[in-house]
Amino acid sequence: MSPLLTGSIILGYFLVLIVISFLTSGKQDNDTFFKGNKSSSWFLVAFGMIGASLSGITFISVPGTVYEKGMTYMSIVLGYFLGYLMIVGVLLPLYYKLNLTSIYSYLDQRFGKRSYKTGSAFFLFSRIIGASLRLYLVAEVLDVFLFQQIDLPYWLGIVITIALIWVYTFKGGLKTIIWTDTLQTAAMLMAVAVCFYFIKESLDHSMLDSFKAIANSKFATIVSWKDQGYTDFILGLLNGAFITIVMTGLDQDMMQKNLSCKSLKDAQKNMLWFSTVLIPVNLIFLALGVYLYEYCIQENLLVVSQLGDQLQFSLWDASHSELTAITTDRLFPSLAAGRYFPSIVGIVFLIGLIAAAYSSADSALTALTTSFCVDILEDEENSKKRKLVHLSISILLIVVILIFKQINDDSIVWRLFTWAGFTYGPLLGLFTFGLFTSYKVNDKWV
Repeated sequence: MSPLLTGSIILGYFLVLIVISFLTSGKQDNDTFFKGNKSSSWFLVAFGMIGASLSGITFISVPGTVYEKGMTYMSIVLGYFLGYLMIVGVLLPLYYKLNLTSIYSYLDQRFGKRSYKTGSAFFLFSRIIGASLRLYLVAEVLDVFLFQQIDLPYWLGIVITIALIWVYTFKGGLKTIIWTDTLQTAAMLMAVAVCFYFIKESLDHSMLDSFKAIANSKFATIVSWKDQGYTDFILGLLNGAFITIVMTGLDQDMMQKNLSCKSLKDAQKNMLWFSTVLIPVNLIFLALGVYLYEYCIQENLLVVSQLGDQLQFSLWDASHSELTAITTDRLFPSLAAGRYFPSIVGIVFLIGLIAAAYSSADSALTALTTSFCVDILEDEENSKKRKLVHLSISILLIVVILIFKQINDDSIVWRLFTWAGFTYGPLLGLFTFGLFTSYKVNDKWV
């Protein structure tokens, strides 16, 4: 794919998002930015949340994990559904009853000011690290697709992409995010469908043949009954349930969209519909991963070798003349952007990748701005201050991404991401203690 075409696709995509921003931003006040004027349609929120919950990591990584883990990730996905039921029955009624803008305001009412500040600070730290990592991973792909091709410095490429996100979110905030998330979810699903179709055509399969190839594949295992497979499935369910409770129910980013619905009933309807649809969507991503590996095996493209305890993966180019070492995360991008399929596949994949990355990044930027204004500054009214915070957090994301680049060690970057995730544990403890006990605490010790 030429740099001109790649750049045009990215620029065109962001222009569409900017147009959506201008059409949906309305009065451009803080109520629009923080709450979407409490007028969001539940079905738009639900559809958009699919893309926001999957993110660029899911888009790239989940299909690649199939070789070693099969489709066992589905146990966690089914656990997600259990977690969403908890959110629908316990957390959403609480947030709507208290009419919260930031969900961490509950900690102020239940425990006190220091608990409140601690909880919101944990969210801010976790979300900044998480959003930066997701953007960093996509920036690495864009660096290969575009930055290096046109001799654009890496730091300038990052500044431009974050600036484009800032442009289409600074006016409408959450109200814009609801609509852009809907577009981004559609782009992601279209990318998966197009890639699936061209694999089917390359293998000369009918639709029924495709389903049979996936179902009969050795990679299509959801539950392994050997060794500890059954135990792993149960643990996956529990793992998925708790992940959902803390990373959706106790996360300002995900809950802010739900709080923009017209009523509690609409918010619950949105969450139930979204959580149900998320199961087949994840199944589709895993099925695509199975199909990608079956395609590689049938076309003799993939070479797998054992080096100690690790599997090493290499991929032949389309002409079988050059062998390139890859990670499983690179399988989907390598096939989609290579010359294995028509160029339209690479175009659609790039749109899907950008949509997956920025559907989580733009909503994270809005949520971080909301949390800092409401929880740290305790000011929901000052629009100038909100715009300054929005700009400052955008700059902070750029700095953190460039720090990740300087570290230049993926294992360390992922370790930082893991450490940031631990801060959801104390949040779970605070909310659980507050909801299910009536004890008072000494706020200064929290």
